Amino acid sequence: MAWDTEGTRRRLKEAATAEFAERGLDGTTMTRIATRAGINKERLYSYYGDKNALWEVVLSDELDRLASAVAVTGTGLDDIGDFAGATYDYHAAHPELGRLLQWEGLTRGPAARAAQRSARYRDKVERFARAQRDGLLDGGLDPAHLVFALIALAAWWQTVPQLAEMITGAGGDDLAERARRRAFVVEAARRLAAPARR
Repeated sequence: MAWDTEGTRRRLKEAATAEFAERGLDGTTMTRIATRAGINKERLYSYYGDKNALWEVVLSDELDRLASAVAVTGTGLDDIGDFAGATYDYHAAHPELGRLLQWEGLTRGPAARAAQRSARYRDKVERFARAQRDGLLDGGLDPAHLVFALIALAAWWQTVPQLAEMITGAGGDDLAERARRRAFVVEAARRLAAPARR
């Protein structure tokens, strides 16, 4: 019987994602990952190398999925709202991403694949700057700060769900509340980026 290499890799990566999201890089062990996946630790090492290499694979793959799902295709106000809404949706469906990013920030080590990630963000910043020059977005806002603010506006609901619940009185599993939050994110993004009226 042939070994299901791809299925094994997938199970190991899913287990690593869950462990890293729960415990961070420093709190996770290769033994816990292998046990969670139901696969021996030696196979984990043979597929992914050491824990730091696996951390980078997990975080990079999660961010690649986010980048594929949430693209800035245009730069008008509707596009900015769509970007913020899609970012909200992605984080709501994948709350582990926010936890992984928080753990990455807490490790104080170099960011996973920083050059590749920075290039993606610079592309968004340049698109926003171009839209500002064209008068489609508020030219008085730093475009890099605007990109960051929109991501934070959309993602923070899932990153600190306890705070969101304390403030709104409803949890993120309440579908009506989730729809209200998303609508707020979209509208707030459009208003934030709207050109100032003269």
